[in-house]
Amino acid sequence: MQRRFEQKTVLVTGAGSGIGRASAQRFLAEGAHVHLVGRRAPALEETLRTSAAPDKGRILVCDVTDVDAVDNAVAHALDDGPIHVLVNNAGLGGPNALSGPGEDRWRDILAVNLDGVFFVTRAVVAGMPEGSAIVNVSSVLGKFGVPGYTAYCTSKHGIIGFTRALALEVASRRITVNAVCPGWTDTEMARQGMDLLAAATGASFEDARRDALSLVPLGRMIEPGEVAGLIAWLASAEASGMTGQAVNLSGGSAMW
Repeated sequence: MQRRFEQKTVLVTGAGSGIGRASAQRFLAEGAHVHLVGRRAPALEETLRTSAAPDKGRILVCDVTDVDAVDNAVAHALDDGPIHVLVNNAGLGGPNALSGPGEDRWRDILAVNLDGVFFVTRAVVAGMPEGSAIVNVSSVLGKFGVPGYTAYCTSKHGIIGFTRALALEVASRRITVNAVCPGWTDTEMARQGMDLLAAATGASFEDARRDALSLVPLGRMIEPGEVAGLIAWLASAEASGMTGQAVNLSGGSAMW
């Protein structure tokens, strides 16, 4: 394992599970001091407990949709010094209905996936040193649409737009801003999505999984650690000339 982030401080949102957990653990393994942000302390503690360097992590319990809580959490993080890498990973998935009462689900998804990214970035970016990096977790659903998922697709398309605009806004400070767009990734959120697909079609979970992966040219799910590896590379000096990009890691299900 490389040690590209020694003497660097990283903040990862949604660090209690899935891609966020894998990302926090990857940065810890590469020598970084990591602030783990999430709503559930036990999940964050588990991320640290199962990491390579739990002594280098700090837990910050925070709901990213609460602007005051975000500002307070980031202020506590900055007490330890500047943040060099921000990973905006916290996200909410699932369908939302256009017919009937569905506005609450719409608002919940956009609040986490868009407002949360904005609140955390705004709190962090002003104090980031020159040459820092921001990586936002979008999705292949930021590249194309899926019926019944208007809120999620809207939010993930929005993250790509946010990434591109912010990249220009901070370019003079040599801060890079990129997005990753994972496809089906082996996380609890993906498993819930396949459960819903199975329920909607009357199929078994395994049949729903097979049908979903039939649309993936490589025919397999992405592992959270693979996404974490891409995030770490985008945050590293090796990618210092890359900004404003939305990079797919999807087994070929998106190629643009």
